[in-house]
Amino acid sequence: MKHRYSITCERERARRIETLAREYDLTTQEVLQQLIEVGLEEIETDE
Repeated sequence: MKHRYSITCERERARRIETLAREYDLTTQEVLQQLIEVGLEEIETDE
């Protein structure tokens, strides 16, 4: 089951996300999904 989340971030962080999306030909949603996955994996490996 998928859930939808909404975030608010500073303008500079939004620009960084949009820049990554353009660089890798992804949507901003895809970039955010990957950032979340990588962040969660990082937390899991630190335990």
